[in-house]
Amino acid sequence: MPTPGLDTVIGDSTATRDPKAASERFAKGLEAERAGDRWTALEHFRAACDHEPTAQHLFKLSFMLDLAGDEDGAFDALQRACALPEPPVNALINLAVLHEDRGEMHQAERCLRKVLDAKPNHLRARLFMKDVSAGKQSLYDEGGERDEARQKAELDTPVTDFELSVRSRNCLKKMNIRTLRDLLMITKAELLSYKNFGETSLTEIENMLAQRGLRLGQGLDQGYVARAAKEYIDSLADRVDASVLNRPVASLELSVRARRALQMLGVMSIGELAARTEAELMGVKNFGQNSLDEIKRKLVDLGLSLRELD
Repeated sequence: MPTPGLDTVIGDSTATRDPKAASERFAKGLEAERAGDRWTALEHFRAACDHEPTAQHLFKLSFMLDLAGDEDGAFDALQRACALPEPPVNALINLAVLHEDRGEMHQAERCLRKVLDAKPNHLRARLFMKDVSAGKQSLYDEGGERDEARQKAELDTPVTDFELSVRSRNCLKKMNIRTLRDLLMITKAELLSYKNFGETSLTEIENMLAQRGLRLGQGLDQGYVARAAKEYIDSLADRVDASVLNRPVASLELSVRARRALQMLGVMSIGELAARTEAELMGVKNFGQNSLDEIKRKLVDLGLSLRELD
């Protein structure tokens, strides 16, 4: 027998509510389930939801749809059950399991949080919450490692891969500037001091770097930046847990533009982000006020803020 489609699973939104009919169909569904007639039980539970989609009716419908192999229908019915006031604890936990299976750790955590807010000592929910939290941290760590690998790969890109004139390429080659990383370690004055290297080539290179949110001499600043960041992070240690400061910035789930700017600055952890100033962030190409406000809100949620200059 084919699995009922989603439009027939949850019920027609225009159907007239009839609590009495819903109760009768639900009771018949339970009777059919006890008799081992799953398809008849499913029809009765679906009809009960048509008449009155209570959390109990939807939860039972979800269970029967899962047994029938309709995972999407079961998921949607369970979501509707948990969206109603005071959903069954088992419905919330089951939905958390489905979210975890789909890799949706934040949604799973929200479901479990509802359970623990009502029943702080619920053993299964507490144990499951630990697993979900560990899974989230694993995803964050993997994301941070990927971001770091992408940044390293970009800095190791040969300058010959960029669209530069023959004159500019030849000059960089003679100066032994092979990669993007090498280019960030040289200043504008050093380039202009080289024979046959003129303003046109300088403008060309600066534009190429600006398109990537970079600038000449940026690498020379990293020593100072690193020292200032370490000092500031050390100053936070007394009031902010080290696990928060060491957490990768990927865990903040920032917008693409904000993430790209932090990658350009080499910011990998939340502590390193808090050690940056507004001016440093706003100095990155295409990083605007919206991205700045986004980052500041995320830090405030953690009890942090960007470093302010003395």
